[in-house]
Order: sequence, then C-alpha cells, then structure tokens
Amino acid sequence: MLTLTPELITRHDVSGPRYTSYPTADQFQTTFGPTEQAQALSMRRLGIGSGHQPLSVYAHLPFCRSLCYYCACNKIVTKQYDKATNYLDHLLTELELTVDLLGKRESVAQVHLGGGTPTYYHDDDLTRLTRALQEAFDWQEEGEFAVEIDPRTVTYKRLHHLKLLGYNRLSFGVQDLDPLVQEAVHRVQSVSQVRTTLDHARALGFESINLDLIYGLPHQTPERFEQTLRSVVAMRPDRLAIYGYAHLPLRFKPQRRIDEAVLPDARNKIAMLALANHLLQDAGYVYIGMDHFALPNDSLSVAKRQGRLHRNFQGYSTQPDGDLVAFGVSAIGRMGPSYSQNVKTLDAYAQMLSQGQLPVERGYRLTREDLLRRAVIMSIMCQGRVDMESIESAHLIDFKRHFHQELKRLGELQEQGLVVVKPREFEVTELGWFFVRAVAMAFDAHLQNSRERQHRFSRIL
Repeated sequence: MLTLTPELITRHDVSGPRYTSYPTADQFQTTFGPTEQAQALSMRRLGIGSGHQPLSVYAHLPFCRSLCYYCACNKIVTKQYDKATNYLDHLLTELELTVDLLGKRESVAQVHLGGGTPTYYHDDDLTRLTRALQEAFDWQEEGEFAVEIDPRTVTYKRLHHLKLLGYNRLSFGVQDLDPLVQEAVHRVQSVSQVRTTLDHARALGFESINLDLIYGLPHQTPERFEQTLRSVVAMRPDRLAIYGYAHLPLRFKPQRRIDEAVLPDARNKIAMLALANHLLQDAGYVYIGMDHFALPNDSLSVAKRQGRLHRNFQGYSTQPDGDLVAFGVSAIGRMGPSYSQNVKTLDAYAQMLSQGQLPVERGYRLTREDLLRRAVIMSIMCQGRVDMESIESAHLIDFKRHFHQELKRLGELQEQGLVVVKPREFEVTELGWFFVRAVAMAFDAHLQNSRERQHRFSRIL
C-alpha cells in the first residue's frame, strides 16, 4: 500500500470541487433562465454547436419513504403518494415542452433515473414515465439505461418489471454494512437483503450492477470498513462507487442529526480509501479514478483502457462527451456550451410549468477560456494525464505560455509525488490519484480568482 504521510494529508485536507462539470454549479447565474435554455435546445435541433452526439437523459425523482441522515441530495420524504404522482405529471409536462423545442426522436445513448429513490414509484407510474421517455426519444439498442434502487424495498417482481421496461443497469444504495454505522445514519439493511437483491438482478440478466459505498461516516474505522468491503467483494458487483462523505450540516439540514464527535478524521478517511483501493484491486477490480472501481470486462474498465472515459453529473461515464437533458426539480443539464439547473422546490417547479415555461432557475454559458480549462480538468479527472499538444491543437494556444502559473503549481505537486511533469505532458501518479481533485484545482480559474469559494465544497479527503 502507498505511503500517505501526515504532512501530505494535512496539506491537502481542504475543500474542493468534485468536477462533475467545469465550471462548477456554484458559478451558475440567474441571468440564464428559460429563454436561454430554449435557445440552447433550438440550436441543437438546428445542428448548431453540439456535434450531434447521441443525448444522455436524466430524470430526478426526489421521493423517499425514510430519511438517511448523510444525504445531500434534493429529496422529499413523504408517505403521501399523491405528491409523487402529481410531480410525475409535471415532469411529463417538462418533457413535452423540451421535446417541442428539441425535436422528437433524438437518439439517446444513456438514461438515468436518480433521486431520491426512483423505485418509490409503483410499477404503473414507472411504466408511464418510461414509455413517455421512449416515445420522446430513440433509445439506442446498445445504450445504458440505469435506475437507482433501494435494496431494502425492491422485490424480484419490481426488478423484473424494470427489466421488461428496457432498463439494463442498476445502482444499489448500500453505503455501509456495519450495523453501528447504519444506525447512526438511519439506513439499516442487512447483508442478506443486499445479496438477495443482487442475486435477483443477476438472474434477470441486468448487464451491469453498481453498489454505492460511503467512507467517512460516523463510527467508521478502517477495520470496520474492511469488513464491509470484504462482504461486498464476496458479492462481486460489476462496479463500485466509493464516495467520501461530505459533512456540510449548514447546507444540508438532515446532517445535523449526525454526531460530529464520532466522524473519522482525514487520516482515517484516506486510510479507508487506500484500503479500498488495495483490497479491490487485489480482488481483480480496476481503479477507474477517484471513487469508481469496475471489473475488467465492464464497459467502464474498457473505456478507461481505451482512453474513452468521460465525466458528467452522474460521475464517470462511457458515453461520449455530449449533451445531457435533465428533468425534474434541481436537475442539472448540459446543452452545447451551456449548463442549466431547474428550480429546487415542487411549488416553483409546478408554477413555471403551469405557465408554459421551462423550469430553469439558473445556468451558465461557457466562454472560450472555460472550454479550454474544462478540457484540461476533465482530462486530469478521467485519463489522469494531459497531452499538451492535443490541447494546443484543439484550442489554438501555447500551453506553457497560457498556463505558466498553473505549471508552477504543478511543480509543487510534483515535489510532493502527486504528478510527473514532462516536456509535453503531465501525468497523475498512483499516489496522486488520492488527491486528483487537488491536481484539477490547479487549473480552476474561478477557484483561483476567489479562494473563499473553496469553503462551499466538500473536503477532498
């Protein structure tokens, strides 16, 4: 296992973005609204500026039956099912407004139902949503169509229904299998529940099954987390996402129920990540980057080997770097050189749609400089290396002159063993992958120009 010194941990125990986009969502502006989003959709319809790669589609279904204390998602905990059906009516209205501008039967390579808990919905409503999406878009035969599920509540019958609807990938919310940790975060589920649900999914022929884990939760230690990892490895999921817990109680009210006194410190958090890296690679998993692992034959590993890995608002992806249409409250999309985010409350969402408006609250139109820096940052996050000549050719710059100050910062990171800088490229080291967000931050102009912004993000360790 790699040596992570106390000095290195202390130096990089700071806040920073996860770079599912660049610029990050905190830079979005209210001057970008429904009119600007309508223009962006119409431009794609006219074939202007998007390259016309197949679309990705995301639908945010925020409802949950119980509250998980660690959760930072936009969710609504309720047992009043009519709220969920009313919301679905509004989401389908948003879909209609979007398709009117975008054009019907656009090719789609990726669909993701996220939440909340998408399987909060009954089968008939999941069918209603899916059929509407399939009527609006042309789902590619080889596409990736995924649903986030809660193994505590999903039955074999429900999984079978999802398979019949055309979904071929599942993501299980697990987080931790230690009973003490589960009690502390209010998400109790047994190992047998998870294993049984996973076995059902395999028997039904789902192509890829992901399990989400979180390190940094209350009462976790490297020893306890190792037991969870060993239990998970025995189940052999196709993919694992192992996220660092972001404790931001001032922003996310449910996190105030977590006792900060029993949260692991940065040293123990990074020890858990190092343990996961070591144990999973020993078990045959490929380290994709930052928080993702996959079996060698999984499409994510294949994309990593072939240099086709991308990153979007759902994390690492095999799909080409293209447009993302997002539906539902707080959903973030990308269209050409712009990002958009919907309003965050049910009332505002319903009101805008009732007025025939796209429910966009804010967004961002990227400048030429943003596009350049996005290319560099995404290359760091996905490939772990940057070819300066490729960047120069694509963006018509002199890399060393343009990024003179950034290369100085890379020199400091090289002294720490996190990167190797060569005359025409630089590469993240094996040790540097633990700090890859810090490497990417060196090229974030918005962050450099406003250092106080760092405190809006989670800790990078």
